[in-house]
Amino acid sequence: MMNLIYCYDAYCGWCYGFSPVIREIEARFGEVFPVTVLSGGMILPETPQPIGLTAPYIREAYKTVEEYTGIRFGEDYLWHIFNPEQSDWFPHSEKPAIALSIIKEHQPAKAVAFASDIQYALHFEGRDLTDDEAYRHLLPQYDIDAETFYRDLHSEQFRERAYYDFALVKQLQVTSFPQLLLQASDSKFYLVAKGYTDYDTVSGRLSNILNELKASN
Repeated sequence: MMNLIYCYDAYCGWCYGFSPVIREIEARFGEVFPVTVLSGGMILPETPQPIGLTAPYIREAYKTVEEYTGIRFGEDYLWHIFNPEQSDWFPHSEKPAIALSIIKEHQPAKAVAFASDIQYALHFEGRDLTDDEAYRHLLPQYDIDAETFYRDLHSEQFRERAYYDFALVKQLQVTSFPQLLLQASDSKFYLVAKGYTDYDTVSGRLSNILNELKASN
């Protein structure tokens, strides 16, 4: 079974910019190429570090992301970037990756939508993804009750699944996000997008690969 592998991280601003593209790609190609979402583990410090460390970089980079992708960062998110000394944020990729693993278990067809929604929750609404409560508002639309979600969020089983994703991304030799790969067989992979890529380009590449695969069969 051929599938698209979307390597992303909840904290990655370029992935936030790419989320409308991957949603559109899934809507168009999902029946031919189901999409698997893997969390990349971009921020995994042993000791959590304050947002102040990356805020100066983000302060410049977010404008570039907006310019290239058309996405908008929200005031509630940017407050933490422009007032890092007052922020209580210690970014860490583990919890959003566990949350995604739960959705992949209970609502596998909605993994792309959930990845996109938690990015919006962070980058637009300014929710702290290391806080359990950052996910509660999303649960009704994913048809998962809070008790189940929060039990799983603190279970070793789903933590292991998140770290399995991180390991798989490393194994695929993905070192930057977003990255989109097409797995045509156990050993054959196509690099479809590395870094932000617009919809027309991704769509064109997938159509070309599809034609190539049809011709070779």
